[in-house]
Amino acid sequence: MLEKMVNYYLAPNLPQDKHAFFGRNGGVSEGLYASLNFNWRSQDKPENIETNLELIGKFYQLPGNRIMRPKQGHTATAVYIDTPTRYQIEADGVVTDRPDIVLGITTADCMPILLADDKHGLIAAVHAGWRGALQGVIENTVKIMLEKGADPDHIAAAAGPCLQKESFEVREDMRSLFVDQDPNNGRFFASIGNGRYLCNLEAYVHHRLHLLGIQNVSFSGIDTYANPELYFSYRRCCHQNLIRQPADFPIQLSTIRR
Repeated sequence: MLEKMVNYYLAPNLPQDKHAFFGRNGGVSEGLYASLNFNWRSQDKPENIETNLELIGKFYQLPGNRIMRPKQGHTATAVYIDTPTRYQIEADGVVTDRPDIVLGITTADCMPILLADDKHGLIAAVHAGWRGALQGVIENTVKIMLEKGADPDHIAAAAGPCLQKESFEVREDMRSLFVDQDPNNGRFFASIGNGRYLCNLEAYVHHRLHLLGIQNVSFSGIDTYANPELYFSYRRCCHQNLIRQPADFPIQLSTIRR
């Protein structure tokens, strides 16, 4: 196991020794990136990020190079992988049935989702920001799981710390994209006046998982923005004027293995 200084959230519906949504503490990065940063696009020292990956590898009693890291965007792209590549595959959803690979996706307010069908030996990790969720990254990831033999009745899905409704203020232009997809999506937004809304991304994702027939679902309820001592938050960095150039901010890692 990791040192106690490392903070992580474990979902109640996934095997406790096979996954973790890691927070910001217990790594070697410094300054803005202190301390368990995984943003390879940031100005953090590459050797610090590598050391942080090795620390996560220890959680699974594997070397850090067994952690698969996709090159994430905010897309609906999902892929099956059988090798632990690093930043070579462009995707926001990854699926594997290999027991020697740890799937790792990063977030800093977006929702990390980990999925597992233990009966059929399949796991997945999803970077579900509002753009990816709206465009279908969850559906595309589950589709690959089903093509590889998973069954919705046996899939457990767990969402980790992310921007919660109270901190997720948006404007009409974003809300309209959801309502254009389905008028009923308006229920996931609460008006606070002047064309501003609070977005309940957890409720929206729960709805999308339900439509896929996945009933075994859990949500952390943890707000990355409101917990600066435990989690990185892109929105908080923006509000504090800490981002000096594009992509230069710290992010956390969520992981799962068979």
